[in-house]
Amino acid sequence: MMQLKDDFPVLSHFTYLNTASCGLLSTSLLNWRREHDKSLLGGGSLFRDLHKPHIESIRASVANFFKASNNEIGLIPNFSFGLNTLLDGLPSNMKVLLLKSDYPSINWAVENRNFEVCYADLDENLEENIEVALQKHKPDILALSLVQYISGIKIDLTFVKRLKAYHPNLIIIGDGTQFLGTSLFDFSESGLDVLIASCYKWMLAGYGNGVVMIKEGIQKKISPRVIGFNSSDAVYVKRDDIAFMRRFEPGHLDTLSFGSLEKSIDMLQKIGMNVIVNKINLLAVEAKKQFEELNLLNDAVKKRKEHSSIFNITADNGLFQKLKENNIICSQRGTGIRVGFHYYNSLEDLNALTDVIKTNI
Repeated sequence: MMQLKDDFPVLSHFTYLNTASCGLLSTSLLNWRREHDKSLLGGGSLFRDLHKPHIESIRASVANFFKASNNEIGLIPNFSFGLNTLLDGLPSNMKVLLLKSDYPSINWAVENRNFEVCYADLDENLEENIEVALQKHKPDILALSLVQYISGIKIDLTFVKRLKAYHPNLIIIGDGTQFLGTSLFDFSESGLDVLIASCYKWMLAGYGNGVVMIKEGIQKKISPRVIGFNSSDAVYVKRDDIAFMRRFEPGHLDTLSFGSLEKSIDMLQKIGMNVIVNKINLLAVEAKKQFEELNLLNDAVKKRKEHSSIFNITADNGLFQKLKENNIICSQRGTGIRVGFHYYNSLEDLNALTDVIKTNI
């Protein structure tokens, strides 16, 4: 694996446990971004002429990385744009199942429309709660985060696949913002019909880029109303013949932002997703073990067989200030402190965190 502190300078000054808030920008990506803008500076419209083939190269990279087809991929600025565009293309008389206390950008977007809404409890029995809610409410759509942003609880994706097999007409929408970049993911084999994500966290792609994936079989059930000249490839006569996924791309796409995503994918592939996943899983297992020994986790997390690499530890503002004083970067979320471990983290980072905790509890 690369020399991490050379490519991620933040690691030389801090114990960085805040990827769940913002993924780190790498030196190699920064260098590419400088060259990109130098080309724009020196070429103007000559650089702009290369825009379309570059965007299609990015789309192909995203499709290949997540095992989707090119015509299932939309390039979007962020998760919220993608979800709102999707929801506006669905009939308003549909019933949507949400998780209580899920990420506001999911629940608010659904609740702010005329859908009938029902809920499943978010606790250690998450999968069972969803099954019970499905039987009780018989929704048309299930929308949820794959990894919870506060607790780090991760939905069992084998359960999602089984759920889709048993409920083939159920549209399953997943928020992958806290998931993509941490696990091997095959969209074609998943039970998800739709996956939407911002990519500035675990994908390490910087701000302004995200992806929406929609399986071809479900596209005919959605009629997005968003449109722009870019949707038609700037061809006037194509206004009424726009490819489905281009409805999510109504305006010019930023080759700096989306090119950053492509370069981040290249970096993850160069390291190897198997290597990355193994490193993250090792840290997550050890972190959960140590946090349990220190009685820092709630029952919902302790009782889960598998967990993500995001944890919310029981702690007050005093401990949070002590962590800051020791150059440990994390976030206050919910009633505790959220920490997360990516592949650029180490057991030394975990130990630095627990050492401060042990001396302040």
